[in-house]
Amino acid sequence: MEKILIIEDEENIRGFIEINLKRSGYSVLQADSGEDGLQLLYQHGDVAIVLLDIMLPGIDGFEVGRKIREYNQDVGIIMLTAKTMESDKVHGLLNGADDYIPKPFSPNELIARIKSLLRRVPVHEMEEKPLLTLNRKQRCLYKKGEEIELSPTEYDILSILDLAKGKAVSRNDILDEVWGLNFAGDSKIVDVNIRRIRQKAEEDASQPQYIQTVWGYGYKWVKS
Repeated sequence: MEKILIIEDEENIRGFIEINLKRSGYSVLQADSGEDGLQLLYQHGDVAIVLLDIMLPGIDGFEVGRKIREYNQDVGIIMLTAKTMESDKVHGLLNGADDYIPKPFSPNELIARIKSLLRRVPVHEMEEKPLLTLNRKQRCLYKKGEEIELSPTEYDILSILDLAKGKAVSRNDILDEVWGLNFAGDSKIVDVNIRRIRQKAEEDASQPQYIQTVWGYGYKWVKS
């Protein structure tokens, strides 16, 4: 079941869209502002499409679209707006939108546009995203959409492993990056923090699935 996020400040429009999406078999998330919508997107890695109003309180839909696209290149974005000027459409498409529907629109048109976009975006790959997601903007870790509390040191270690994109990073490199070149201790402190991370993030810390040991060298973050 594809998951669709509605970011729309008018409650009656959100409700109208939600009813029709659920009737068509979609799972639905709702937000009434760009900030809340982005938070939901960061927490739910399996969102397939965002229905995004342009006229929002706080940051507008153009800025939200840009932030969504910076965070995720795969998620589909359909902009919903009362604006019909060609320049607005172009501006929306330049800020990451895949499609554009002027209000008012019919349920049939909306569902048709969604189905068309779903045929183009790699939805199945999105549904198979790892259970662990590091959010750099918020400096936090999400596990199955739930935030995992990390210490600053634990976040820094995960950030290093995340940037390595599956390649192993040595204990000494982690030590130098996190604690600095003048640190007087040894690399065992890296192992201690890795153990803490696993206890928080892994299903079974004794048999880690994600933060894996490369014996005699260091660690790597396996995401699939």
